[in-house]
Amino acid sequence: MLPKVLLILLNIFLILQSRVEGPQAAPENEDSTHDVVVYGPQPQPPSRKLLSEETTPTASVIGRPSGKLPEATRILNTILSNYDHKLRPGIGEKPTVVTVEVSVNSLGPLSILDMEYTIDIIFYQTWYDERLRYNDTFETLVLNGNVVSQLWIPDTFFRNSKRTQEHEITMPNQMVRIHKDGKVLYTIRMTIDAGCSLHMLKFPMDSHSCPLSFSSFSYPQSEMIYKWDNFKLEINEKNSWKLFQFDFTGVSNKTEIISTPAGDFMVMTFFFNVSRRFGFVAFQNYVPSSVTTMLSWVSFWIKKESAPARTSLGITSVLTMTTLGTFSRKNFPRVSYITALDFYIAICFVFCFCALMEFAVLNFLTYNQTKAHASPKLRHPPLGSRTHAQTRARARARARARQQQEVFVCEIVTSEGSDGEERLSCSAQRSPSPGTPQGPRSLCSKLACYECCKGFKKYFCMVPDCEGSTWQQGRLRIHIYRLDNYSRVVFPVTFFFFNVLYWLVCLNL
Repeated sequence: MLPKVLLILLNIFLILQSRVEGPQAAPENEDSTHDVVVYGPQPQPPSRKLLSEETTPTASVIGRPSGKLPEATRILNTILSNYDHKLRPGIGEKPTVVTVEVSVNSLGPLSILDMEYTIDIIFYQTWYDERLRYNDTFETLVLNGNVVSQLWIPDTFFRNSKRTQEHEITMPNQMVRIHKDGKVLYTIRMTIDAGCSLHMLKFPMDSHSCPLSFSSFSYPQSEMIYKWDNFKLEINEKNSWKLFQFDFTGVSNKTEIISTPAGDFMVMTFFFNVSRRFGFVAFQNYVPSSVTTMLSWVSFWIKKESAPARTSLGITSVLTMTTLGTFSRKNFPRVSYITALDFYIAICFVFCFCALMEFAVLNFLTYNQTKAHASPKLRHPPLGSRTHAQTRARARARARARQQQEVFVCEIVTSEGSDGEERLSCSAQRSPSPGTPQGPRSLCSKLACYECCKGFKKYFCMVPDCEGSTWQQGRLRIHIYRLDNYSRVVFPVTFFFFNVLYWLVCLNL
């Protein structure tokens, strides 16, 4: 009897338990049936404990900004409610002091032809505006560029800028930070193409200082004052600098007052100092010019009988130097003065031209010397035949007088000087017969030229004319057949000393 009662009670308990758990099992079956229809990974439902743990802190995080946001909005609306952005701070009482800082992102390229350079900067301006003071727990209010139009901003402009670009991707690169004591920081990013006057006198050993000047456009010195914050200029050297032919050597600053018809304005100026890299110009100009000059000296080792070869080499050298001089000015501003590179190329051109003229002089002297030996001309008479020379001179004078249809008497007097040399003189008497009066004067002028040449020959004599005579004593002998030998030494040595003097002067200027 007792086992039957226990069995009945157990069945009743199981039935009651199944009725209680039945409604919970049905949704699980429905969820499983529903999951079969959905394609893709099935999300795992989080446990109730984890959900409760995540819900509590989320509510607290959302609650905090909801309490500060209205407060920040109230502060901003309060300070801007009666704010007039058209008037500067302290108007009519004191000038507004604007502190300036600059951060350079990149510098360059520097254009020589246009005489301008490009610079990418972040420009910081700080001033105090008592109208923006507030008392609250917020130390600063950081605002984006949309609020800039509602605040007074200094009307700073760059005086030597040609083009200025304000970056607006993805939003205008501007920022305003308002402190509770009324201090305002305004930041803007700009890319500026500024003018830079280049003095090319020392080119290519030149150095330049490219300025970046800024001032107020409307407010004179009595209303706005700029000052440096201990002259802070941050240069981001990690970014790519596009100076190419130049090296950045430093930066300096200057503050000055400029008087204009609108008043006296305070102008602040940065100077970016750069120096040119010498390697590019050396390989493009100096090396070809020097090699071409030395190549023209090869003609000194070519026989003088090879006129076509020597003439072609000389003319080619001169034309090459002309081309190099034109090429050096191709990418160069049209300045009115001569640069150091122009002077060097001009001297190289002179050396090449002189090498060509050396062969012309050698050929001329050699030809005249050969012709003098071939044709019977009146030469310097020996000491033993003076009477015969006087007779021939008188006969030639009479023949010239007959050709000019003038009768005159010209007596050539031969006298000996203290050094034993012969001296000629002419004494002419004009007859009353008509004729040209220039006959005796022409003859005397030729004799004067002869005397001048004799004076020149006192110090120089051309071999072989001075061989076997007393002319060699105390005179400089110039052997016309050895003119190439002289040139082989004179040209290289002169060019070497020119280079030494040139580089000493240019590198020490």
